[in-house]
Amino acid sequence: MADKINFSSARERMVKEQLIPRKIIDERVLSTMRTVPRHMFVPDELRHLAYNDAPLPIGHKQTISQPYIVALMTQLLELSTQDKVLEIGTGSGYQAAVLASIARQVYSIERFASLAERARRILMQLSLSNIEILEKDGSEGEVKFAPYDAIIVTAAAPKVPQPLIDQLADNGRMVLPVGGRNGQVLERWRRKGDDFSHERIAPVAFVPLVGDHGWDSEEHNISWRR
Repeated sequence: MADKINFSSARERMVKEQLIPRKIIDERVLSTMRTVPRHMFVPDELRHLAYNDAPLPIGHKQTISQPYIVALMTQLLELSTQDKVLEIGTGSGYQAAVLASIARQVYSIERFASLAERARRILMQLSLSNIEILEKDGSEGEVKFAPYDAIIVTAAAPKVPQPLIDQLADNGRMVLPVGGRNGQVLERWRRKGDDFSHERIAPVAFVPLVGDHGWDSEEHNISWRR
């Protein structure tokens, strides 16, 4: 079935029907969403659903996010071509590909080795060389490459992890879902020197951020949707 789909046309419909009507207006984000082949990041048996307005499972109770959520979180980061970005939760690698198509460098952390390796293979096929995938506890961030102009967390945290706050650069932006097990609010944080401000954007439902500064692996019970 997937072989008969015109994926380029499907991406264009996705942008026109799912993104623009929901106020995704950053032309760099729209251009990237028109270009990055989301179907390459989903399991083969789900490729015919790749441009639907929904998340899709990718294994390990993880998902590739709904296209609108990917576009919204990217737009909220207000990226420039010189930005260094930290992503927590590589998953399929799709969000990382979108970020790397706009920013200078992306560091992405994934705790499941098999997902990290699959994402690396796909990103290599797409010749996206400005992404480095790390395997570790994402709630700790990665101090080695800090500070970051932008940080995006694609998993739900019970509260904003302190290491990520510490690793955000002056004038940096961080976008992440914060809340309980059954639902969260997407928040954007900004740093100005030692001062931080944040705004609540929209209700969301993400998989849990498991780690020392997130949920304990034995206590979470969040839907796989995101």
